[in-house]
Amino acid sequence: GRFSGATHGFMIAHIVPEAADRGPIAAVKSGDIINIDVKKRRLDVELPAAEIRKRLTTWKAPKPRYTTGVFAKYAKTVSHASIGAIT
Repeated sequence: GRFSGATHGFMIAHIVPEAADRGPIAAVKSGDIINIDVKKRRLDVELPAAEIRKRLTTWKAPKPRYTTGVFAKYAKTVSHASIGAIT
């Protein structure tokens, strides 16, 4: 992904499938350990598969920040970053 130039160090642009689609990233909580392997192009959380499944079964999408206006329309119509975030 692209960054403004205001960032420094190692950055991760986007992760798909997104948490909003109950992707595996939705199971991650504060304090979980995430391993980054640049050569393999992988992010892995140190959790057993059973714990990830358990967390995803209880996961609920957050309420939208915006319910009216242009930001609400954008949130309802935008696609995944992996296919261009097209509205």
